[in-house]
Amino acid sequence: MGRLAKNKQGAPLPLELEHMIDGKVTKKLHDRIKHETAKARKQQKQKPKAQQTPAPVAKNGKRKGVAEPVKAKKAKVVESEDEVEAESEDEQMADMDAPDGGWDNVPMESDEDNMESMSEFSSAGSDDEESDTGNAKKPMTLLDSDSDSDAGSNGGMESYDEFDSDADSDDEAVTFRDMERRSRLLDAEQAEDDELGELELAAAGAVVEGEREAFALPTAEEVAAEEDTPLDLSQVQLRIQEVIRVLNNFGALREEDRSRTDYMDQLQRDMCFYYGYNEYLMEKLLQLFTVNEAVEFFEANEIARPVTIRTNTLKTRRRDLAQALINRGVNLDPIGKWTKVGLTIFDSPVPVGATPEYMAGHYMIQAASSFLPVMALAPQENERVLDMSAAPGGKTTYCAALMKNTGLVVANDANREREKALVANIHRLGISNAVVCNYDGREFPKVMGGFDRVLLDAPCSGTGVISKDASVKTNKGPEDFSMLTNLQKELLLSAIDSVNADSPTGGYIVYSTCSVTVEEDEAVVNYALSKRPNIKLVDAKLDFGRPGFTSFRGRAFHSSLSLTRRFYPHTHNMDGFFVAKFKKLSNKVQVEENQFIVPAGSGVKLKQKKKRRN
Repeated sequence: MGRLAKNKQGAPLPLELEHMIDGKVTKKLHDRIKHETAKARKQQKQKPKAQQTPAPVAKNGKRKGVAEPVKAKKAKVVESEDEVEAESEDEQMADMDAPDGGWDNVPMESDEDNMESMSEFSSAGSDDEESDTGNAKKPMTLLDSDSDSDAGSNGGMESYDEFDSDADSDDEAVTFRDMERRSRLLDAEQAEDDELGELELAAAGAVVEGEREAFALPTAEEVAAEEDTPLDLSQVQLRIQEVIRVLNNFGALREEDRSRTDYMDQLQRDMCFYYGYNEYLMEKLLQLFTVNEAVEFFEANEIARPVTIRTNTLKTRRRDLAQALINRGVNLDPIGKWTKVGLTIFDSPVPVGATPEYMAGHYMIQAASSFLPVMALAPQENERVLDMSAAPGGKTTYCAALMKNTGLVVANDANREREKALVANIHRLGISNAVVCNYDGREFPKVMGGFDRVLLDAPCSGTGVISKDASVKTNKGPEDFSMLTNLQKELLLSAIDSVNADSPTGGYIVYSTCSVTVEEDEAVVNYALSKRPNIKLVDAKLDFGRPGFTSFRGRAFHSSLSLTRRFYPHTHNMDGFFVAKFKKLSNKVQVEENQFIVPAGSGVKLKQKKKRRN
C-alpha cells in the first residue's frame, strides 16, 4: 500500500513552470518546485515590492544562515487574499503527481543534478526583474554542464572541474573512458609523489645521520648501576643498534679513548640481557658472525621453524600424500627443490600427528635439517648401514626407504627410553630391514663391524635448535662443551673403524651435529683426519649451505674442510646443522713409519698361516 501511494500519479506541473525545465523531471525536483512555489507566494504577500534575491552561497554548497539548503525558483506571482489561502494552495499542490508513466520510470537524481538544479534555481530567483521586463530566459536543462554557467549563474558554487586539475575543457559528460584516463593520471601522480617522498626521506636521513649526536659508551659506574636497576628493553635495543652502527664505521664514529673491545664487550652484555643468553655462549656465537649477521641469527632463534614432514616412499608418493592432506584442509607446500620427499605444513585444522595418513605411516614428522645427513650418506640397496644414534628414527627410516627395504639397517641408540619411539616409528612406517640395538656407540667396532656406510648424528650442545629448546641459552657452559667434544671425537673414530673400506659400493661415513660451534664441528673433523690418515673428506653433494671453516680465530684446519657444509636458521630457514662426509681409503691405520694396525671389527679378514705337521 505504501509503494502504491508513493508512486501514485498526480497532476502535471503548472504551465508557468513547465517552460523552465528542459529534460527529464525527477521526483525530487518536482517536490522542490512545489515547495519553492508555495514559499515564493508567502514572501510575495509579506513583501510585495521588495526584490527577491537569493541568499549568499558558501563554497560547500550551503546557504549561509539557513539550516537546510533552499533553492529559489522563479514562480508566478499570485496575489492571495490571506495566508490561509496560500497554505490551502500549498496543500493542494503537494498532491500533484509525477509526469505520465509514474515515478518508477523516472530516473534517480544524482548529487551533481541536485547541485546543478540548486544553482539554477538560485540564479532564476535573482533574475526576477530581468524576466519581468520581458527579456527571454534560456530554458534550464538537467544535463547542462557546470562549465556552461558562470559564477553568477550558479550562485557562487564552484564546478567539479574547478577542483579537478585534469578536467577536460570541453562540455562532454564524464564517461567510463574518461574515468579510466583520470585514474591513470592519478596513479602516475601518486607514483611521482612516492618517489619524491623517498628521495626526501633519504635526504632527511642523511641530514639526521650527519647531525646525530656521537654515541657514548656507558661508564663503569653506569654499568654497575644497571646491574641493580636494569634498563628497559627498548633502551637496550636502541643501544645495541647504536653500538652496531659505530662498529660498522669504527674509524669515524668511535670515541677516541675507546677500543673495539670496549664496544664488543658492551654489545655482548646488552645482547645477553636482551636475548637471555649466558655470557659464555654469547661470546662463542658472536665469534661466528659479523655483528649484523649475529643479530639476524639471534632473531631467527626467537621464531619457531616451519613444521615439515617426510613422505614415506615405501607406502605412498608425495603428490598423493599432498592431495590427501589438502583434502583435509591442510595448507602445505614442497620444502624446496633440493628434496623430493619433503613438505612444509603452514596451517592445519587437525593435528599433523593424528591424521589417518600419519597413523598409516604415510609420512614422518621430521625437521628439514635432518634430511641432509641421509642425503649425504646416500645408502644403496642391499647394503649394510649403521645408524649409531638412531632415536627417534627419522634418519633410520629414511635410510630404509632409500634402500627400499633391502639390505640391513642397524639402528643403535645408547638411551633405552628413546628407543621406544624408535621401535614405534619403524613399525608404523612399515620398515622390515631394520634391527634395533642398545649399545654405547664407542663399543661398536667390537660388537659389529664391516658396514658399507655409517651415519653418526652425534650428541651435541644443540646451539642450532635454540628455537625448539630455549634452555640451551643458559644451561650450556665450558664443562658441557668439553665433555661433548670428547664424546664426539670418540664416536667419530668408532664410526670410521666400523666401516669396511673394501666395500664395492660404500666405505662412507657421515658426521653431523645440530650445533653451529666450531669446537663441535670443524675441530672434531680435523681431529679425525689427524688420527685416521686412511680417510679423506669428500663432497657431500648438497647443493646449498655454507662451506665449513678452514681457519678460525688464528687456528688453521685441513684445507679439505671446505667440503663440509654449514646451515643456519637465518639464511636457510631450518635448524642450524653441520654435515661432513668421509671416504675410507684403507682398513689399515698407519701408526708409525713401518707399523700398521687393523681395528677390530672393521670387517677385514686376516689370513692365518696353517701350522705344518712334522
